[in-house]
Amino acid sequence: MTTLPQIAPLADGTVPPHGSTYYSALRQFDQAAAFLGLDPGTRAFLRHPRRELTVNFPVLMDDGSLRMFTGIRVHHSTIRGPSKGGIRFHPQVDLNDVRALAMWMTWKCAVVNIPYGGAKGGVVVDPALLSERELCALTRRYTTEMMLMFGPESDIPAPDVNTNPQVMAWIMDTYSMQKGYSVPAVVTGKPLEVGGSLGRLEATGRGVTCCILEALRARKQRVQDTTVAVQGFGNVGSVAAALLAERGAKIVAVADISGGVTRATGLDIPALKAYARAHGQRVAGFPGGDALTNAELLAFDADVLVLAAMENQVHDANAQAVRARIIAEGANGPTTPDADVILEENDCLVIPDILCNAGGVTVSYFEWVQGLQAHFWSEEEINHRLERIMTDAYAEVMDEARRRRIAPRMAAQTLAINRVAAAAKLRGIYP
Repeated sequence: MTTLPQIAPLADGTVPPHGSTYYSALRQFDQAAAFLGLDPGTRAFLRHPRRELTVNFPVLMDDGSLRMFTGIRVHHSTIRGPSKGGIRFHPQVDLNDVRALAMWMTWKCAVVNIPYGGAKGGVVVDPALLSERELCALTRRYTTEMMLMFGPESDIPAPDVNTNPQVMAWIMDTYSMQKGYSVPAVVTGKPLEVGGSLGRLEATGRGVTCCILEALRARKQRVQDTTVAVQGFGNVGSVAAALLAERGAKIVAVADISGGVTRATGLDIPALKAYARAHGQRVAGFPGGDALTNAELLAFDADVLVLAAMENQVHDANAQAVRARIIAEGANGPTTPDADVILEENDCLVIPDILCNAGGVTVSYFEWVQGLQAHFWSEEEINHRLERIMTDAYAEVMDEARRRRIAPRMAAQTLAINRVAAAAKLRGIYP
């Protein structure tokens, strides 16, 4: 097996821990930058975040106590436009992880050629342990602390892990109260009633589906003859599973943090979605199939494996067990660079995250444009625009991979980094 080189230190002389999300993001960038022959100055400029803000803030709890929370926001790049990226509420939110996710957002926006840079943010919290009032208070205080960062022309947040349209509505309202007038374009992924876009909730899963269909078409494989395993059954995995099932694919295995379920003849996805809704968004125990573990799902004998959970799921210790011929990265960073080497040697096509899950940010861009114009499109028009952008981007990445004789991930990275580097060169360095 090919051994990848260690990454170069950051400007402060540190190197993120091997196997961490930020380590993976930097190693992917370093490989692509070296392949492109970027000059050292441009490479250093694109490698580092533009700005970072960490805040510690109090929230008054329902029992009258005061509890402190830590919030983070990272802008990786504003070269091609305002920064764009989700906010997650999770106990394991970490500055290095947020840096990695912000970097990937920069490349993701560039791959689908929308005028954004990358950002990411989060709060270290388990929202399941908060009441709705506490969650609202936490969201509003975090927003207020981040007023230096947020803005419709500077940084536009969106939902991510454990955040949803309601959280986005609270952010929009808080920002608007500070400004003294409604600013719907400050955030995307909002409810329709306050300026959200039709098609936004399903957009990431629809984009994943578009990429899978393009991959199958290139292999001349009928959707009806395709079996699919799905890791993660939240907004991305459940939508992709439903859309693929509607096209005739057999969804033979699904797993999430609670466990998994399998059925050789295909799971009833509408029934599974209903079961998950009734059981705390968990699929374990679904009566329409047999139980399986997450490890068994990753090694399941299916044509397509959709990774729609969290980072670092397929790594050097389990990549050899993967039997799927196509991996669709619905999550950010689910496959490590070491795993990429193994999967490529095993002739497994990995549709990289910065392409595969870009449907969400694409429709977020549509929502932002609609909010700025106060003019809204139909769901049919949204989906048509999304599918055109995703299929065009897929074709560009695969053409780049064939032309340069490189893996699709490297092709997506080189396309994206070239676009950002070209914009940086045209803008120049201020002053």
